[in-house]
Amino acid sequence: MHLPHFKPSLGLVALTPLLAGCANGEVSGLGFEEGISSVNDQSLSLWQGAWIAGAVVGVITLILILWPVFFHRKKDENFPKQTQYNIPVEIAYTLIPFLIVAVLFYFTVQRESKIVKISPDSQVSHFIDVVGFQWSWQFKYKDAGDFKSATVTGTPAQPPTLYLPQGQKVRFTLDANDVVHGFWIPAFMIQMQNLPGVTNQLEFTANKLGTYPGRCNILCGRNHAQMLFTVKVVTLAEYQSYIEGLVAEEKAAIA
Repeated sequence: MHLPHFKPSLGLVALTPLLAGCANGEVSGLGFEEGISSVNDQSLSLWQGAWIAGAVVGVITLILILWPVFFHRKKDENFPKQTQYNIPVEIAYTLIPFLIVAVLFYFTVQRESKIVKISPDSQVSHFIDVVGFQWSWQFKYKDAGDFKSATVTGTPAQPPTLYLPQGQKVRFTLDANDVVHGFWIPAFMIQMQNLPGVTNQLEFTANKLGTYPGRCNILCGRNHAQMLFTVKVVTLAEYQSYIEGLVAEEKAAIA
């Protein structure tokens, strides 16, 4: 076997950045919908590019497996020629996977740095605290005027709903008061851990009206499967009306 046989794989390495960059407009979302959130805008093309690169590598690997099966089958009783080693081939099959992983790693770090970036407060429209506990969620809306915050606390029997204003950047402060939980909105392609004693922050913009499932994706105890919530993306007017309703309920409860 000679090094030229590996030219298709070398071509894959060269094409990987192109595939990752242009995949968004050429293939389906592969399970995710485009334009739902600002996170999707960053991660969807990476997701597609990784699948394309994986598919190309899989096809090349399958060809390399089937080639000797069909073209190097035993033809007679002569003992086959023995080859001790081939330095160019060994360098190639070591270097090519390294380059593929390096390219994917570069694009992953690039997108991740944009997703987890925290903006100045002046560039954020709304602030919500998310507290995970066994076994549900508490959402504290910090833009409730003089009332400081409006709070919604769920239970396993009655999972809470997280309201988000369409097209408005929201910063989430994530905490837990018992064990590790995972704040996960699958459709938004985002998750971050709620850690006891550690505060994490995450911000993004929900762009499409609708209702989306949310859940905990960290095994946190016996009723982990019941740690559900719903994300409802509404217009800004509907969001403000919802917050005003929460404040009115809490004022009535205090009175």
